[in-house]
Amino acid sequence: MSLVPMKELLEDARKNKYCVPAFDYSNYEMMRAVIEVAEEERSPVILMNLVVDLPNNGMEYLTAMAWEAGEIATVPVVLHLDHCTDLDLMRKAVNAGYTSVMIDGSTKPFEENVEMTKRVVAMARPRGITVEAELGHVGSAQGNEDESVLTQPEEVERFVAATDVDCLAVAVGTAHGVYTKEPKLELELLEAINRVSEVPLVLHGGSGTPDDQVKEAIARGIAKLNIHSELCVAMRKGLEEFLRAEKNPSPFAAHLFAKPLEYMREVVRKKIYLCGSQNRA
Repeated sequence: MSLVPMKELLEDARKNKYCVPAFDYSNYEMMRAVIEVAEEERSPVILMNLVVDLPNNGMEYLTAMAWEAGEIATVPVVLHLDHCTDLDLMRKAVNAGYTSVMIDGSTKPFEENVEMTKRVVAMARPRGITVEAELGHVGSAQGNEDESVLTQPEEVERFVAATDVDCLAVAVGTAHGVYTKEPKLELELLEAINRVSEVPLVLHGGSGTPDDQVKEAIARGIAKLNIHSELCVAMRKGLEEFLRAEKNPSPFAAHLFAKPLEYMREVVRKKIYLCGSQNRA
């Protein structure tokens, strides 16, 4: 099976009230943990790249790995560019093999966000590439939650109609990064957004958001859950544990990453079951 667009997966998830987990990956080990567990649990899955990982041919390296993994996998795998704000980089991504892209104009005024999103839809749609946008703004968990601007239901209909975007990331109380305090999702707001949205909804800041709140969000239309920080924490925990346990640590990468892979696989499996995506492939 080769990589697939995201649109149909999210539409099915929304219709059947489950969610497709999406994991940012920066290296082979992170990608391997995601794909292997998705295969074991028969779950569709979304691999994502962050712009910070793309300089110096990073895009070429990461997309090549993902396409090879997609050819091997027997479950649907999406390759998604996460939080891109630059149209020139977006053009490069459209040509590089991404099957889904996110244009993030969430810090811009409404009309500028609309115009930027429309331009990306125009370049991606002819190639069958799914486009995600963000309305409202999801801030950072590192003490900057106040930067968040909650999504307003009355703007959702206007935005989707004006852009023809395929899915929409919404700000309803989550934040990016490792939380300094437990988030509290605005579930009534999410329900109101879902009532007026013609497209599936995306929840960013899935790492560390309490499971009960995530389940309530999925029941209210969230069809894609973004996870990054929990994978990074799991990898670091495994590396530190390996280095502390060995007086003379092995120099071989296979030994170095054995424990991180174990911990990252645990995170992936937990999120698949949280999303209810097991046996949906």
